[in-house]
Amino acid sequence: MKIKFQLLIAALFLTALFVSMAGAIEGGDTKRGKVLMKNKCKVCHDEGSQGGKLTPLSKTMSQWDRFFKRDKHKDYPKGFEGFSEQDLLDVNQYLYDHAADSDQPQTCG
Repeated sequence: MKIKFQLLIAALFLTALFVSMAGAIEGGDTKRGKVLMKNKCKVCHDEGSQGGKLTPLSKTMSQWDRFFKRDKHKDYPKGFEGFSEQDLLDVNQYLYDHAADSDQPQTCG
């Protein structure tokens, strides 16, 4: 009986973990997002540039989600010109996957 209970608890924990990890963005391609970030975003978001340096480490996962869902470059709306909805999903996925509080934080070197 004790082993069944422990297995049930472990299964519930793992299910909750996977749901929380997958819950943020659906349909984004992190590899494509990294390429877009380097080719399109870094033009304005690099050291000494107009938008200031910005990397995945600049925000937490929830902050990146909030930016793409609500903020959407409100201070500079032209910043998203030329991006398709899929492009934005891909960049969001990349930034989310490598945010400061993610399992794989990184810069966009």
